[in-house]
Amino acid sequence: MAAFTTIDDPSAHFQIKTYTGTGATQSITNDGNSNLKPDFVWIKTRSVAHWHNLFDSSRGATKLVFSNSTTNEATRSTSLTSFNTDGFTVGADTVGTDVNGLNRTHVAWQWKANGGTTSSNTAGTITSTVQVNTTAGLSIITWTGTGSVGTIGHGLGVAPTFLIVKNRTTTLDFAVYHKNMTDAGYTLAINSDDGQLDSGTNRWNHTAPTSSVIHIGAGQQTNQSSNNMLCYAFAEKKGYSKFGKYVGNSSTDGPFVYTGFKPAFVLQKQISNNGNGWFITDSRRDPFNAATGKYLRADEAGAEAGTGKVIDLLSNGFKLRNSDSALNGSGHTYIYMAFAENPFVTSTGVPACAR
Repeated sequence: MAAFTTIDDPSAHFQIKTYTGTGATQSITNDGNSNLKPDFVWIKTRSVAHWHNLFDSSRGATKLVFSNSTTNEATRSTSLTSFNTDGFTVGADTVGTDVNGLNRTHVAWQWKANGGTTSSNTAGTITSTVQVNTTAGLSIITWTGTGSVGTIGHGLGVAPTFLIVKNRTTTLDFAVYHKNMTDAGYTLAINSDDGQLDSGTNRWNHTAPTSSVIHIGAGQQTNQSSNNMLCYAFAEKKGYSKFGKYVGNSSTDGPFVYTGFKPAFVLQKQISNNGNGWFITDSRRDPFNAATGKYLRADEAGAEAGTGKVIDLLSNGFKLRNSDSALNGSGHTYIYMAFAENPFVTSTGVPACAR
């Protein structure tokens, strides 16, 4: 059966923008088919080593966490200073956060939630504050930790398949849930290259999310008492986003992974062993096949690299073109998160073209 989507234009919900820093305040304007006022912006310097910067409109501009670090939330007045109608503004950065370092190249991955408008959610045992885009499957959730096993409402209406949680108050690992780990007790940390581990009841209380709530444990990473918590919760949407797994074969003719759309962004992680990080490929930085392998690592501050970690982005998925164990080790299991540039087939029957 042909792929179908209710999101004919993914750029209304997700866009990638590359830009060069000026060291002075500048507005970054998106160039997708639709205007996009982003609510979750993830910025990384490409040309030099520097930390990843994650912002969202629920916490407000200038507040950031760092995917490659355990560091708690920071507030920096020269970082991202506003979320705009079709982009965002960055301040006069003197490479403190490096979202606008002079002559440095940057990439910004951007998702839409609800324009910064939040609401209280009492579906769980712990009241949460949510900002939800049910069409595209994104909820930005904040709550105050209780130190006990509990649940928080997410507002998506369907069970989320991928969670990124950060304790904003205390220096701790992130906690990541993915539907394709061994079971709901397992966790990853996006700031670490460790494989999956069984967290017992500390992270997800060995219980998968439901259509209304996320189960959280008593551990510090997801529910430390009196601490401010943050979660980016994603639900899969056919033709727009996909959260799955594949098994490597250690060949340059690697596995083909069907997504049902032409990917714009792919995040991959080996979960079966320690030592392999979170690799990000996108169609803006590496627009042609055969891909050169321009990747960044979510768990490291390193500059953009371009050898060995090659995947082709196709009209209906992606294919591994390397034998590197980081992405394609024989018999090893990998999870991924992918977002669309174009659906494979739109709701009106228009197919996507390969690059």
